[in-house]
Amino acid sequence: DLVLIPAGVPRKPGMNRSDLLKINLGIAKDLVEACAKFCPGAVIGLIVNPVNSVVPAMCEVYRRHGLDPKKIVGITTLDVVRANKFVHEITGVKTSDIHVPVIGGHAGASILPLFSQDPAGAKIPKELIPDLDKRVQDAGTEVVNAKAGKGSATLSMAYAGAMFGKAVLAGLDGEPRTECAYVQSDITDLPYFASKVTFGPFGVEEIHPIGKLSEHEEARLAEAKKQLKGEIEDGLKALDALYAGSKL
Repeated sequence: DLVLIPAGVPRKPGMNRSDLLKINLGIAKDLVEACAKFCPGAVIGLIVNPVNSVVPAMCEVYRRHGLDPKKIVGITTLDVVRANKFVHEITGVKTSDIHVPVIGGHAGASILPLFSQDPAGAKIPKELIPDLDKRVQDAGTEVVNAKAGKGSATLSMAYAGAMFGKAVLAGLDGEPRTECAYVQSDITDLPYFASKVTFGPFGVEEIHPIGKLSEHEEARLAEAKKQLKGEIEDGLKALDALYAGSKL
């Protein structure tokens, strides 16, 4: 019913997500094709960076196998965990009572935390929001640099992956749960986008609209979409090249 794929090489200092894509796309393709063969009805949760590019490519793999691309889900829960933690540090509100939606994608400026949509986050002074937004965007790089080349986020990613997995399993068991996730979507003019997603008995049940944004968030949305559009295209082009190479 659910397959979680935490695969690929971690990002190292000086390595950009384009470098990662060249390595990790092939790894993801092999695993997703195995899922297509042995468990085609399962929800596939991908923790394979760069998520913004890998997820669209893997949805295309499922299409080529005649399967439902909505079964492919990019796990962006870690961005939510980080945003909630940072709001807690500023406000003192318990993290269990903070639920900051994080939309867009899962890399750099494509990550857009909507602090205005959480009661605790909405109380943070406006002048602090740009830096707080930036910290959520750069949190992964902060961890990579702190580990000095010995890896990227591990325990926090495991925690976030478990949160996502529990939500999907609850939904499959008939108790709908909502988490932010990166999926095939039509709520913007982009074909893939992270937003609140409700999981039910068949996996993705409802993709929620973005909702009302602050002035800062409106401006940032345009920036997030611009980056995300390019990274979606990068993933699809890389997949085409991979298929072309395999036919040589």
